[in-house]
Amino acid sequence: MSRIILTYGLISGLVIIAGIIGTIVAGGGDHGSAWLGYLIMLVALSSILVGVKQHRDQALGGVITFRRAFLLGLGIAAVASAAYIAVWEVYLAMTGYTFMDQYAAHVLEAKRAAGVTGAAYERAVSEMDAMRRSYANPLFRVPMTLVEIFPVGLLIALVSAALLRNPKFLPARSRPSAA
Repeated sequence: MSRIILTYGLISGLVIIAGIIGTIVAGGGDHGSAWLGYLIMLVALSSILVGVKQHRDQALGGVITFRRAFLLGLGIAAVASAAYIAVWEVYLAMTGYTFMDQYAAHVLEAKRAAGVTGAAYERAVSEMDAMRRSYANPLFRVPMTLVEIFPVGLLIALVSAALLRNPKFLPARSRPSAA
């Protein structure tokens, strides 16, 4: 079971990483939109369904309990999340931890373009400064990064467990016997 967790968790993590890096490179350093990032995560974390199905069909004879399927899915999501966090931290280090500065500048530019001025703009500046200081602390940043990805994996683990506990859902193919 741990082999399935590591294999599919790393596959999922690598797909997410490749997708996110691809959007950064294609966007010329822009980190893309949130919906595209979550779409990449959703596609990559679909490996939870594949991994749980493989375990159900090959190791358990086509039958799995909800609890076992859910725990297996959670394990895959945890490995994918750890890979995502590790690569994000490497990316931040390679770019001199400038992400939050760029993000804050982008948010403030959008506020100014929307016509926000005076006290409201100063409040936004203050909020971005507080966010910048908080994000500099890994004890804040790492859980924030985890919260980006893990809920998606949790949802997919729940759905996969609910679907795959039924042996009639995507049943294992029988292999033709040699005559």
